[in-house]
Amino acid sequence: MTHLEPDRLQWFRRRLRSWGKENLRDFPWRRTQDPYRLFVAEFLLQKTNAATVAPIYETLIDRYPYPEQLAAVPIEEVAQILKPLGLFFRAERLSQSIETIVRSNGGRIPKTEAALLELPGVGKYTARAILAGAFNRRAAVLDTNVARILERFFGIEGERVKSRCKLLWAAADEAAPTRYVGRWNLTLLDFGAAVCTARNPQCDRCPLSRQCTALRAD
Repeated sequence: MTHLEPDRLQWFRRRLRSWGKENLRDFPWRRTQDPYRLFVAEFLLQKTNAATVAPIYETLIDRYPYPEQLAAVPIEEVAQILKPLGLFFRAERLSQSIETIVRSNGGRIPKTEAALLELPGVGKYTARAILAGAFNRRAAVLDTNVARILERFFGIEGERVKSRCKLLWAAADEAAPTRYVGRWNLTLLDFGAAVCTARNPQCDRCPLSRQCTALRAD
C-alpha cells in the first residue's frame, strides 16, 4: 500500500480535474454509460489507438446494438469487422464473452470485477474501466500513461511491467477520487497522451509542474 501525502494528493486531483474540463478527447463511447457499449469499446481499445478504434466501434454497434444480436452472429462475421484492428483472437474472445453474458446473465454486463474477470479476454484494466465508466464504481485503471504520471509526480519507482506492479496499482487506487472515477480515469489517460508524454513531455505547460517530483529532481 502506498501512502500519498494527503494535501499533495488533493492538489494533484484538483489540477487534473481542472485540466480535464477543457481537454478531454471526444470518442463515441465517451458519450454513453451503456454497459454493453462500453464493454465493446474497452475490448476494442486493448493495445489499440482510440482513433483507429472509433470507426470500427461505430460499425459494430450500428450493426449489433444489443448483446443478443452480437451473440447470434458467427465469429467470422465479427472478425471481418474487426479485421483492420488485427488480432483475430480479439474477435473470438469478444464473441465468446458476449455469448456467455447472454447465456448466463440474461444479456446484462456483470457489475463486479470478479465476474468480469471470468470472461474471455477481460483483464484487470478492462474490467475496472467498465466498472467505473458504466456503473460509477470507484475502480481506478493503470496503463503506461497512468503509471508514468504517478511515477513522475509522486516519485514512485514501479516495476518494469507497469500493468503487473502492485505498488503502482495501489497508488492508482489511492489517487482516485471517491466519485466520478470514470471521468478521472479518462483524464489521466488523456493527460498522459497529451502532456505527460513518454518522450518530450510538455513540462512548460503542465499544470502539475509546480509540485512534480521528476522536475524537482532535474
